[in-house]
Amino acid sequence: MLPSSASALAATAGAVRLLARENAYTSLRDLPRLLRHPVWRTGREDRGHGLGVLLVPGFCVGSPSLALTRRWLQARGFTPRNADIGFDIGCTGELVDQLEAQLTEHVRDTGGRVVLLGHSRGGGLARLAAARRPDLVRGLLMLGSPVVDPLGAHPVVLGAARLLARLSAAGLPGLLTADCLTGGCRDDHVAGLAAPLSPGVPAVSVFSRRDAIVPWQSSLDPSATHAEVGSTHLGLPLDPDVYTAIEPVLTAWADDTDEHALAQVG
Repeated sequence: MLPSSASALAATAGAVRLLARENAYTSLRDLPRLLRHPVWRTGREDRGHGLGVLLVPGFCVGSPSLALTRRWLQARGFTPRNADIGFDIGCTGELVDQLEAQLTEHVRDTGGRVVLLGHSRGGGLARLAAARRPDLVRGLLMLGSPVVDPLGAHPVVLGAARLLARLSAAGLPGLLTADCLTGGCRDDHVAGLAAPLSPGVPAVSVFSRRDAIVPWQSSLDPSATHAEVGSTHLGLPLDPDVYTAIEPVLTAWADDTDEHALAQVG
């Protein structure tokens, strides 16, 4: 029987309201500002030198949430690809396995190591993939990602995750499992997120103190350089300050000059 408790339904409804409120706000404020900003309107097509970028979406939002990021990258000569993980609501271990396979394919298609760019939970998944296969990763960009405390998101979001785990236990495939939240799978991935990244994988974590979904402290990965912006959580892919922060980093990685990239953010 599918779960129908009042607390689970209330948590899910609260999560939907929270996400809708953030999305409505950023659509009105951040998108027009981005499209008018020089970081969007200017840029050389040869800047990316074909460097591959794998875009990993956040929890429950899917690839359309990073459509503008993909367009921005393409306009500057990068080779972006959407991670084929649906709405990012599956088992953590299975999603990381999928990312590794897609990472391998993108490396083969572009002829060199690629950048992983993830938003929210997608940044955590990208970090796990980067730690597993540093030989395939040129760099890692995380936007509002709870890597320090992966279960420290807003309670209504965690409520939605727990509901997905219950639905999984009831027999629905392709969802988060209870093991991802409280069992050995969770322990393995918390340990993986805490492990230092390879010195050959530079990382940048973008955070905002106005983030209503992921506490900003959860994004302060000790293996990454940090860049602070002022957007909401869902507004990160629409915030021109995010692109201002990551553009010199990506350009430097495309030019193979890590030191310059980190200096620009730090």
